Amino acid sequence: MADHDAESCSSNFIYDVFLSFRGSTRCGFTDHLYTALRDKGITTFRDDENLRVGDRIRDTLVQAIERSRMSIAVLCKNYASSRWCLDELVQIMKCSDNGKDRPVMPIFYQVEPSDVRHQKNQYHTDIKKHEDRYGKDSHQIKSWRLALYEVSNLSGKHCKVNRGASLQQNQAKAKNENSTPAAYTSHQD
Repeated sequence: MADHDAESCSSNFIYDVFLSFRGSTRCGFTDHLYTALRDKGITTFRDDENLRVGDRIRDTLVQAIERSRMSIAVLCKNYASSRWCLDELVQIMKCSDNGKDRPVMPIFYQVEPSDVRHQKNQYHTDIKKHEDRYGKDSHQIKSWRLALYEVSNLSGKHCKVNRGASLQQNQAKAKNENSTPAAYTSHQD
């Protein structure tokens, strides 16, 4: 990492956790995770809670990543469709030195870790759309691909929700297993 990058990522911490997620998980999984962290006294940056009117969104997000002790990336099926999410992930991986300097915890929410790692299925489709827009060999595409590969090689949680069960049944099961907000299994390919 260049000296400038190291300096920008070594700011004083004001957050314990930076939460990176796709909006489609905001009102369900991510909201439960955020609430559980907050209830445990963990200061967590979530964009809808911590952005103020008039803030420059990109600058605020970069600063929040740089000033967080760790990051949690909720990697869902359509995470890679958002260039905002991909840009956040690149910054997260840069500041963490690929998980060596600061912890990064990937949560594979209803997506297979190998889909993220190898950009298969929906991840392939979404990256292909970005390639059509920015060019297959663009720096941006290469950095997004690398960040997805690197985060998927970190130890994380694989969250599979039983599609046949109701939300209430899954939440009850999670409480009984003492994990919030859904049942987790360790991820392995």
